[in-house]
Amino acid sequence: MPANTITIGGDLRVGRVGYGAMQLTGKQVWGEYPDREGGIALLRHAVDAGVTFIDTADVYGPHTNELLIREALHPYPENLVIATKGGFVRGGFDYSTLGAVGNPAYLRQAAHLSARRLGVERIDLYYLHSGTATDAPFEDQIATLAALRDEGVIHHIGLSNVTLEQFHAAQAITPIAAITARYNVSARLGEDLLRAAEQSGAVFSPWHPMRFDQGDDPEHVRAVLESIARRHDATPKQIALAWHLHRSPVTLPIPGTTTPAHLDQNLAAARIELSADDVTAITALTQGA
Repeated sequence: MPANTITIGGDLRVGRVGYGAMQLTGKQVWGEYPDREGGIALLRHAVDAGVTFIDTADVYGPHTNELLIREALHPYPENLVIATKGGFVRGGFDYSTLGAVGNPAYLRQAAHLSARRLGVERIDLYYLHSGTATDAPFEDQIATLAALRDEGVIHHIGLSNVTLEQFHAAQAITPIAAITARYNVSARLGEDLLRAAEQSGAVFSPWHPMRFDQGDDPEHVRAVLESIARRHDATPKQIALAWHLHRSPVTLPIPGTTTPAHLDQNLAAARIELSADDVTAITALTQGA
């Protein structure tokens, strides 16, 4: 059975299944979440149900997601860890307006303003949200986050949307506590970053951890998951989530949802004990796809 907690950066112990708050925004992650009271209730339910890790970003809304978390949960429980991200900008409702900025002054401003919106003196985990910015060298962006950590604005540094080469380059500058990448039962684009996280002791948060429709043969994937799910009296999505926890000890999935019932199902997946054969069968569904 996988451990029921994981430690970020050597000192932040959280449950193995967190909550990704991105869905608590408007359509296309733009604007306010239309059911504000429902969003507040869901966040409070998550904490009451045992969630100790919440993931957000300044570009979610933009800004509205961080503000909603503060309204719902501040002052925060002592055991709650909040991660946010900076480096993406959004110019409107259409996704084509999304861009990456690496200017050190912008990144400094972004971190300070995220801390202000969340109502914290120091951000527990702060991710560079993208490695694709071209307005500043990647190494300078990482050095900026390292300086913010030294100044006490952020506690630990994470990376999102980066290559393996960028991860190694960042490690040469400062410790990296967490990585996020696309990785699930049907899409393993983040496999190299998962292995790098295991080698370095970083935590790995997979994108879309419960999706199983992204490979070449989604019907076969579904059939395998459904067969295993029947034996465990679970749903295929719960099995997909449980697989992450069995797959690697450094994995911290952060599934999102807008309903308390679905959130409870996600947390229950952490209690599913897959057999070695179950894990092997799911892992064999795709390799690096």
